[in-house]
Amino acid sequence: MEEDKVKEKVEEMQEEVKEEINQENLGIKISNDVVAVIAGVAVSEVRGVASMQGGFAGGIGEVLSGKKNLAKGIKVESEDGKVKIDVNIIVEYGTRIPDIAFEIQNRVKKSIESMTGLKVTEVNVHVQGVSIETEKKQNIEHENNQQSVDSQNNN
Repeated sequence: MEEDKVKEKVEEMQEEVKEEINQENLGIKISNDVVAVIAGVAVSEVRGVASMQGGFAGGIGEVLSGKKNLAKGIKVESEDGKVKIDVNIIVEYGTRIPDIAFEIQNRVKKSIESMTGLKVTEVNVHVQGVSIETEKKQNIEHENNQQSVDSQNNN
C-alpha cells in the first residue's frame, strides 16, 4: 500500500518535470545542424571509430574551408521534439563493431537529450567501411622500435 503511494508520487513528479522541460523549450527551435554537431562530437569520442563518412559535398567543403566538419556523416530528422539520428562511420580494423555501435548509440542519445531537451527516438549506426591505417601505423611503429632495439644490441 505504502509502495503504491510512493510510486504514484514519483510518477506525478516525473510528469511535472517533463511538463516544465517542455514549457521551457516552447519557442526554442534547435537547428538540425546543431544536433548533428553534438552527435558528431559524441561519436568522435568513441574508441574504435576511425572516421566519419560524409558525402562528397561535405568533403569538398571541408577541404576548401580548412575546418573539420563535426557534423560529417550525421543525418538528423526532427519532428515535434523527437529526433532520429543516422551515423555513418568507418571503424578501425580489429575492433568489435557491435560494441562500438552500442557505445555510439548511448553517447549520442545521452549527449543530445541532456544538451537540448529533445527526445532521441532512434540512433542508427551505419558502418561504411573498415580502416586498416591504424594497424599499418602500429606495425610500422613496432618495426621501428624493433630496429632501434636491434641497432642498440649491435653496438
